[in-house]
This record gives sequence, structure tokens and C-alpha cells, in this order.
Amino acid sequence: MTSLDINNPFGAPVYYSETVESTMDVSRGLAKNGEPHGTVIAAGFQKKGRGRLGGRVWLTEKNENLLFTILLRYPKIEDIPKAITLLTGIAVSHAVEDYAMQLKGSVTVKWPNDIMIGNKKAAGILCEASDGAVHIGIGVNFAQKKFPSSIEKKATSIAIALGIDIAPNERFVLLEKILESFYNELISTQESLKSRLEQRLYKINKKVVFIEGAADSGREIKGTLSGISETGELLIAVDGEQEKRSFITGELKPD
Repeated sequence: MTSLDINNPFGAPVYYSETVESTMDVSRGLAKNGEPHGTVIAAGFQKKGRGRLGGRVWLTEKNENLLFTILLRYPKIEDIPKAITLLTGIAVSHAVEDYAMQLKGSVTVKWPNDIMIGNKKAAGILCEASDGAVHIGIGVNFAQKKFPSSIEKKATSIAIALGIDIAPNERFVLLEKILESFYNELISTQESLKSRLEQRLYKINKKVVFIEGAADSGREIKGTLSGISETGELLIAVDGEQEKRSFITGELKPD
């Protein structure tokens, strides 16, 4: 594990490993070793990168994408910023647009933890808390130009969206921008989270099919995605019902 010479507004180290099992796992080890709030571990490849739901993996090519975890210290659970996954999504989406200004207006946050470019997934976020720490894992499809057939119709990268080749080391420029954007989100007032997110919420005011609860629950909800609540729940105007319903777990069914 080496140190990256990039700016981290948290004033904490940014580490890099060529290959890890999971940056989330490394982050937990760093937490136990006393590393400070805002410490970052990035990697060129994860052997066991995973998604939000059990059994899902993060498929990525070596050294082509931006894979990292941010370690945050919150001794009390009530200190953790509300809707921190969505807060992170706002930061990542802003940073992607800052890095690739040609994509401005096409980068959105898909509730609860994905970043979309157009109608395809470009990044994912996974937040886990334990022992007074929050570990925020972020994976951004950056320079990768091809994906496995199982996901090629629903995944994209910044390089694909721009229609150009990007040098893989450019991903550390994006990392700096994400850290800066995320730091600013954390110190900003939380009251405007709802309005800021709804400005870039994927599928807002559009018809959706929502799978309530677990991905295999079979409980499909059809309606119009109308926004989020002040605490981050998804709001859907369900077909045939007068009042909007809020959801804390589940996901939007792909088109």
C-alpha cells in the first residue's frame, strides 16, 4: 500500500493498492489502526468488490476504473449525516460533471445508490457503518470501453459517454474532484438535501416500476416517481391511490 500525492480536503491520507480483496475491507482495517476521519483507500482492482444487495458483485477491468472507500469517523450513530448515501450521490454526480463538462445535465442520481449517465449506470455507492465509523465505497466506471454481455446494455463509463479514450491515470483527477465535492456536501447545511437531490433525481416525474423490499420480493409498485422525503425516502404516486407512498428499501426496475 502506497500513498497517493493528491489533495484531500479532509487532511487525511490517500492510500493506493494495486489489488485488494475489497477497499471496504481495507478501510475497516485502517479504522482499527486509528487512521483519521477522511482517510481514503483506492485500488486498481478488487477481487471481491460488491454491490448494495447480497450476491451482487462489482465487475471491473484492472486499472481502468476508479475504486475507493472513504473512512469517516462518527462515534455516535446520530452524528451520521442523514441520507448519507444520497448525499454521496449528489457529490459524485457533481464531480463527474465537473470532470467531463460535456456530460452536464445527463448525470443523475438513481435512488438509492447509483449514478447514471443517460439511462445507464456509471457508478455505484455502498455505505456501511460499524464501531463508530462509516465506510463509503464508491466505484466509477471511468476508462473501461467494454463490459460483459450480462451488463453491457445497462452499464456505461465516462469514456463511453464521451466517445473517447481516457488515460486510466486520469481517474485520480476525478478522485480529487469527488473528495472536494463530498467534503463540501458534508459541511453544507442539510436542510436543502431534498431540493438539491430532486434537481438531479433519476426518473423524477416519470412512470416507474418499483420493486419494494428485497430484489426478489416480487412486490412491484407502479406509479410516478415524485421525489424524496426530507430524510431520503423515495416518494411514489402509486397508480390508483390518492396519497403518495414513501419507501425506505427497494429499487427501480430497469427499463
